[in-house]
Amino acid sequence: MISINPNDLSALENYKLLIGSVIPRPIAFVTSISEEDVVNGAPFSFFNVASSEPPLLTIAVQRAEGKMKDTARNIVNNKEFVIHVTDEENVRSINETSAPLPPDQSEIDFSGLTLTPSQQIQVPGIEEAKIRFECVLEKHLELGGREGEPAVDFIIGRVVQYHFKKNVYKEGKIMERELGAVSRLAGTKYGKIGEIFSMERPK
Repeated sequence: MISINPNDLSALENYKLLIGSVIPRPIAFVTSISEEDVVNGAPFSFFNVASSEPPLLTIAVQRAEGKMKDTARNIVNNKEFVIHVTDEENVRSINETSAPLPPDQSEIDFSGLTLTPSQQIQVPGIEEAKIRFECVLEKHLELGGREGEPAVDFIIGRVVQYHFKKNVYKEGKIMERELGAVSRLAGTKYGKIGEIFSMERPK
């Protein structure tokens, strides 16, 4: 067993160990709107479920050189956003949105994705996603970094509307094969859903 103290490592070295160890990670594609009404779209793999009552989802948005990224800033300002599940059919287009564009240029236009209206909020989603969640901001936390210089914007969103393509939803359950969700590994690597097995919890 190799034991390492994270205090002896740089932020980049810790990052590499974490993203290589915590796998697979689901990929959230998040749309938000800037103060100039530009629709921003970006993928995040620090993404998970926090609660089912009420339904809460979380994304952790790493800051760049201490500055908030467009997605976090838009969410904090407007309190609304849409989270989409990245799947095998849309992952390449979603990957295009990670290009470093200026805030006044929409990643949606750059990627060729198609905007679709939301029902409960003003922020649109994308038509190419099989699952999307309309969210309002529940809580924003500044985490990590040095004192007075946080490194992460931790976003907790409350789901106010679900959208499912018909083929992935059946009698209140999600069909994982039809969804074909893609996961993030380390570096440039991604994963698909492979072998699935069942196991009962002990009683």
